[in-house]
Amino acid sequence: MAAEDPWLTIIGIGEDGAAGLSSAARAALEQARIVTGAPRQLALLPPLRAERLTWPVPFEHGIAPLLARRGEPVVLLASGDPFWFGAGASIARHLKPGEWTAHPAPSTFSIAAARLGWALQDITCHGLHAAPLGRLRRDLAPGGRTILLLRDGAAVGELAAYLVDAGFGESTLHVMEALGGPRERVRAVRADGFAWDDVGHPVAVGIVMEGDGDVIPRASGIDDSWFEHDGQITKQPARALTLSALAPRPGETLWDIGAGSGSVGIEWLLSHAATHAVAFEADPVRAARVRANAVRLGADRLSVVEGRAPAILVGRERPNAIFIGGGLSEALLEAVVGLPGGETRLVANAVTLESEALLAQWHGRLGGELLRIEMASAAPLGARRGWKAAYPLVQWSVTL
Repeated sequence: MAAEDPWLTIIGIGEDGAAGLSSAARAALEQARIVTGAPRQLALLPPLRAERLTWPVPFEHGIAPLLARRGEPVVLLASGDPFWFGAGASIARHLKPGEWTAHPAPSTFSIAAARLGWALQDITCHGLHAAPLGRLRRDLAPGGRTILLLRDGAAVGELAAYLVDAGFGESTLHVMEALGGPRERVRAVRADGFAWDDVGHPVAVGIVMEGDGDVIPRASGIDDSWFEHDGQITKQPARALTLSALAPRPGETLWDIGAGSGSVGIEWLLSHAATHAVAFEADPVRAARVRANAVRLGADRLSVVEGRAPAILVGRERPNAIFIGGGLSEALLEAVVGLPGGETRLVANAVTLESEALLAQWHGRLGGELLRIEMASAAPLGARRGWKAAYPLVQWSVTL
């Protein structure tokens, strides 16, 4: 094996085993000294000269032993397309260019769409082997369609119960087992009628969504009722204005300082799948509530850090955007402005006179935009109705 040759070959394998492999993939198997993968994948191969090693569970425990084989010809087996909800990217990020090559097979999503006659570009796809079902919540809407990869047959029952609880029990589940292989089976059932105990692995489910459950709006500033809270929440109208000022963009990271219910950080994450967010919350009860809200609304990638700012920020580098929703103080603003980092969009809200004065002072020092937002809603006034004013909100936004 030449020094410049890839030592690792990632091979996507389908349920038809070696029969579906390309000639290049077969050649890599014949030349390999070690072949590793899940037991099910290894069982799909014909006899080989290579040593067979079962990849451990959890997945990340196998990475260090694999890297220890650097320089030997190694084949890693993955299901279907290794770079679509597969192991490919998890391994490739540990390697240098030129150390690896890959031979993908048709993905389970492609085969499932072919069985159902669905256009992949018109539906959503989720890999939920080890992810919570809440990742599906943002997509639940009557008439919607999605294809999911699930860990096993029991997870299909959990999915059906989840849809029923969300108000989408009328949805049709197309349960597809061992697609592309001799054990392939495709069946359909309503979520609220699911009672099967014989669903085999690997399994994918195509969902045609129906029901009268609540649908999460796509606009910023979803209703407060979507979040569990104790009153410490950036209310819907103010949240919409706050997110507009924060201006989330793909790939960017937000700090939500004084997260309360986590509503701003969660909506930041819901804006795009490639966004990141960290919620800082001093109260452990609220921090737990933030985590629960994030999981329930499909934003489980929210990182929650318990601690009081500004002390918890020491040693960190400023992200792309920062929102101060709680604990606003002179010390906190000094700390945030003094942190190292690139260009950062800072947004801070105030409702007390003291906090309002503080933001006015900082606006005078650093500029930016200072808004005073007054809102009122209609409420009973005797036998008639009148305007009930909320506390005015002062918002300062500036680019550091």
